[in-house]
Amino acid sequence: MTITHDLSEPSTAGATTRRGATPAAAALPLDSPDHERVLISRGRRSGLTIIVAVHSTRLGQALGGARLWQYAHWTDALADALRLSQAMTMKNAAAGLARGGGKSVVAIPAGMHLDAATTHAAMLDLGDAVESLEGAYMTAEDVGTSAELMAVVAERTAHVCGLPPEQGGVGEPADATAAGVHASILATLEHVFGTRDLTDRHLVISGLGQVGGRLARSLAAGGARLTVTDVAEGKRALAEELGAAWVEPADAHLIDADVFVPCGLGGVLTPEVVAELSVRAVVGAANNQLASLDVAGLLTERGIVWAPDFVVNAGGVIYLDVASGPDAVQSELDARIAGIGDTVASVLRSADEHGTTTLAAAERLAHARLESAV
Repeated sequence: MTITHDLSEPSTAGATTRRGATPAAAALPLDSPDHERVLISRGRRSGLTIIVAVHSTRLGQALGGARLWQYAHWTDALADALRLSQAMTMKNAAAGLARGGGKSVVAIPAGMHLDAATTHAAMLDLGDAVESLEGAYMTAEDVGTSAELMAVVAERTAHVCGLPPEQGGVGEPADATAAGVHASILATLEHVFGTRDLTDRHLVISGLGQVGGRLARSLAAGGARLTVTDVAEGKRALAEELGAAWVEPADAHLIDADVFVPCGLGGVLTPEVVAELSVRAVVGAANNQLASLDVAGLLTERGIVWAPDFVVNAGGVIYLDVASGPDAVQSELDARIAGIGDTVASVLRSADEHGTTTLAAAERLAHARLESAV
């Protein structure tokens, strides 16, 4: 593992627009990370801490998004990057992509408010950081970033995908991610209830962002009964449009329903939340849903089927990888994304057959593909 460390306290001058709330502090791993490379630098234009974590290139160039988010301390951002990049290795392997796992994080200090100029500068700094890795890692949009911001990154490096279509890119992958989650929900319903029919199934969607909002629309169109929530009160309008019930974010997991669908930030499945869940299954778009790995066992003990997040939410990365290729065919891409449901079904069956958690089953699949790489 290579670590480049050039940190000093970033300036807050000129910052006016807040980018998200500070997430819960994430603990740095006590063991030495098994990452190939971790780059930590201070953006020369923005003054922000930029972290690029390359977990593995065993299957090919690492691919994973760039997160622009607010953290209480830069080490929380480092912990996030390490955890997310490792998850990308598992996601890309389980999805059958010839891609390794990586992630980048641009850390906004607590209390700092970014204006457009500082955000632009941060994306240029991110581009420099990605370029310095000489092709080991390709970045894309993620929480807090967009196709338009990736176009800024592209001014400094060619190792970026998901640019706006008008600039020759394939755009943001939210549609593909939502489609993959939808397919995963159908597969999980069939595993639990013996039918894929959404009619009158009660689903609770926590988080109505780019993916959660699209998913709510598709599930409602399929006849599902929805309870939804989001930290943004403005999302109530979507609930009203779809005829969905609204619940406060802190109470979403308490609703008696068929499926809980976490589509916000990670770490939502804590031991306390799992003890209070009143659903048969959990299937959602959020990354790193388990607050700790042992929560997978708690879900199994309670008889709640959890579809592992890094399998369920792979639609976006499949889209970015396949659609960015020179000979992309839409019908083949659609089939690959729909196939996520088949992968979920296989993982759930494997867990039952081996008497393990669904997490262990999904990890077996990913590790088998990693070990088969030359």
